[in-house]
Amino acid sequence: MAKLRTLSGKQVCQILQEYGFIEVRRRGSHIAMQRKTADRTITVPVPDHKEIRVGTLLSIIRQSGLPRSEFE
Repeated sequence: MAKLRTLSGKQVCQILQEYGFIEVRRRGSHIAMQRKTADRTITVPVPDHKEIRVGTLLSIIRQSGLPRSEFE
């Protein structure tokens, strides 16, 4: 498994937008990204920081259901 690169909140939001997520709200330093499918809605909170910690990034990847390779 390749090492995850250091990403900012804006970069993570751009990757999520490529997969159909849209920004539904922004409160404080967090952005809620959401994607609706036929059977469910996936909501992922993304901190709007310059650098997102590895554990937080792994949580975003797991919640979004996107392939890890998109964030490497």
